[in-house]
Amino acid sequence: MTADQPTVLIVEDEPSQREVLSYNLEAEGFRVCQAENGEVAMLLVDEETPDVIVLDWMMPKLSGIEVCRRLKTRPATRAIPVIMLSARSEEVDKVRGLETGADDYVIKPYSVVELMARVRAQLRRARPSTVGVQLEFEDIVLDSETHKVTRAGQSVRLGPTEFRLLRNLMEKPGRVWSREQLLDRVWGRDIYVDTRTVDVHVGRLRKALMRNGGDDPVRTVRGSGYALG
Repeated sequence: MTADQPTVLIVEDEPSQREVLSYNLEAEGFRVCQAENGEVAMLLVDEETPDVIVLDWMMPKLSGIEVCRRLKTRPATRAIPVIMLSARSEEVDKVRGLETGADDYVIKPYSVVELMARVRAQLRRARPSTVGVQLEFEDIVLDSETHKVTRAGQSVRLGPTEFRLLRNLMEKPGRVWSREQLLDRVWGRDIYVDTRTVDVHVGRLRKALMRNGGDDPVRTVRGSGYALG
């Protein structure tokens, strides 16, 4: 996993369907993780922190509708977009899926091309910087395409790691990120880095952001991690 590679969790009990989706998502540049039932999905959500979840309704052990309900009632997972897949085409079923918290509802059989477009649409909402959207928080502006940051109109010089760290924090202001989550997002899952390294780079980021004045926008949450604002 590269630091900027978005993650999609596929929750589907049919192996052939999982493989087709995985192949197409990886071809689109996504990192993919898979769960064959709802119970495994709940474990993977905590381990992998996916950016988008593609979730089948009808599954053994724990149905997709129940997985969605649980995810949307937990503060830590509430904001993760869920695309529900279902052979149920009645309007009442679609309404039930959406009212449970699904962000989108796709009826089987579906077009893979259309589903990929729906995943990208949800990703634009969940991680806007991955599609080149400019991020703003108070007087801080970050441009993902030009890799430039300004604060109160003045340029802020950041190293590559500090830039990725700030971008991750700015995507979800107020959200508390653990050191482990930041390591996965900023450094990448395949690279071993000590969690104390996060503290060092947060310190560098703070110093750079306050070089020309202004309050410290990065909040330390004791025992949990860091948040912006």
